[in-house]
Amino acid sequence: MLAKELISDIIPAISTNDTGMEALNWMEIFRVSHLPIVNNKEFLGLISDTDIYDLNLADDPIGKHNLSLFSPYILENQHVYEAIELVSRLKLTVAPVLDVNKHYLGLITTSDLIKCFADLTAVNNPGGIIVLELNQNDYSLTEIAQIVESNDAKILSLYINSPKDSMRLEVTLKVNRTDLYGIIQTFERFNYEIKAQFMEDDEMDSLYSSRYESFMKYLSI
Repeated sequence: MLAKELISDIIPAISTNDTGMEALNWMEIFRVSHLPIVNNKEFLGLISDTDIYDLNLADDPIGKHNLSLFSPYILENQHVYEAIELVSRLKLTVAPVLDVNKHYLGLITTSDLIKCFADLTAVNNPGGIIVLELNQNDYSLTEIAQIVESNDAKILSLYINSPKDSMRLEVTLKVNRTDLYGIIQTFERFNYEIKAQFMEDDEMDSLYSSRYESFMKYLSI
């Protein structure tokens, strides 16, 4: 998904002729802490509510003050992941979007990015979650997919986290089945470490019950 597909047509940009109070009112209405300053199509930068309070410019036109604006933006054809990285790194509530000529097109809000990320990672789809922990050198997407698919399941989303200064990986899988028992058994048979699993309560009870029965059979041998 590209940035231009998430542009909001509701939240307005402000101009240098607008007052700080007008900017604050818009921020309150749309529950954001930043707004772009745009003259015609020229993107001048972002102003925050903190800027307005710190400079005590609520009743003055914004252009009357010499602002040290910072100008983060993404281009319309960049992937939405790059917008997520921008707002996360700079702690923004909006991401301005420009065209290839650096003309302002609109903005993306963090709430829209969260919804988009939920769609991309299949958060709203029914299914279970498995978290694997393994050495970086042991990671094989092909093998992981084969294990899941051998249990008549599909991977809906997958993401990897590598703790700092560690050679270990956490691989989080969202699969399209709530019953993870067979998949977990297969991973364990291939010597994967299951760090966590998340499924519906009745499925979890069934898993623990099955493991208990297997353990009791082992003790009775």
